[in-house]
Amino acid sequence: MINLNKLYELSRHFKTVFIVVGAAIMILSTLFTNRLASALSKEEQKKIEIWAEATRQLMSDEGSNIEFTLSIIEDNTTIPVIIVDEQDRLLDSRNLKIPKNAGEAFYKKEIARLKSRHKAIEIDLGSTSQYIYYDDSLLLKQLYYFPYIQFGIIIVFLLIAYFAFSGTKKAEQNRVWVGLSKETAHQLGTPISSLLAWVDLLKARHEEDKMIGEMAKDVNRLRIIAERFSKIGSAPDLQLVSLNETLLNAVQYMTNRTSQKVAITCHIDEEHPLFVKLNVPLFEWVIENLCKNAIDAMDGVGKIDIEVAKSENNIIVDVTDNGKGIEKNKFKTIFSPGFTTKKRGWGLGLSLVKRIVEEYHQGKIFVKSSEINAGTTFRIILKS
Repeated sequence: MINLNKLYELSRHFKTVFIVVGAAIMILSTLFTNRLASALSKEEQKKIEIWAEATRQLMSDEGSNIEFTLSIIEDNTTIPVIIVDEQDRLLDSRNLKIPKNAGEAFYKKEIARLKSRHKAIEIDLGSTSQYIYYDDSLLLKQLYYFPYIQFGIIIVFLLIAYFAFSGTKKAEQNRVWVGLSKETAHQLGTPISSLLAWVDLLKARHEEDKMIGEMAKDVNRLRIIAERFSKIGSAPDLQLVSLNETLLNAVQYMTNRTSQKVAITCHIDEEHPLFVKLNVPLFEWVIENLCKNAIDAMDGVGKIDIEVAKSENNIIVDVTDNGKGIEKNKFKTIFSPGFTTKKRGWGLGLSLVKRIVEEYHQGKIFVKSSEINAGTTFRIILKS
């Protein structure tokens, strides 16, 4: 049989590698883009310096070729610039998005904004000076934002792919679960009916034999198990019942079939019973599975405490053992189908428990706490 635990470990490592590789690609892409943007920024600064010199020559009549100087000035169609005097009064501007009703307040705000972007370039006119403030071109801004846009698109794509894959996988798992459960119940049905008939016949012939009564209990138990499997995949039949009674029945069943070296104690307030909507056979199955796992974790020696509490809107059931404990990185993995620490078994117990609690009872189950070689507490939360 395939070691499913190893498959889960490989899957977890693959996810880690995938995240690391994705992060590395993103970082390298960002570094390359920033380097390219930095080079382009330096080129734009040189262009503005040339543009400032052309403006200076034009204003001081030093240029021998006015048409060439004008062409340099007119070629700036992408870099926003503002020219001000020594008192920061507006003299000229280019490539700014100017509102229709723009006034002095707008230009003051723009001058202050451009001052924070780049160091001013001085135009020395001899007796006076003018200053050019400029911003990055739209192309350069887009280049700066490109890695973040790229990252956002990748994240959105991965989320869509993840949810689509998860939905398909979950639907497929549900079909497998339901098919397996129904088929199991169907296969068990015929021999159980036959056994019940044989037990009735034995009872009629040997009325005083107590062993036949115990056999009848076990056969009836098989019938209940088959009934539980038949309910998987069907609409849950929830009824308002006493949680105390349900827990006591499950504990009594486990106590009768467990070594005396294991003590199972149910801590409930008998004077104030709690009522909650349950499918009794399925919820008893949950408690039995948790107890069985606890007994395995304790190697058949120890104690199990089941405590019940009521909060404002919920009822909480804690199942605590003093067994081997669970590593923190496996708190969620243990509920996955196929995960098991035992040499034998399919590892479906806790997965089935989670399905019954969360899908059929709209509750929650999780590992509340666990300490290696000290014990584990599973918490079930039900709507009151």
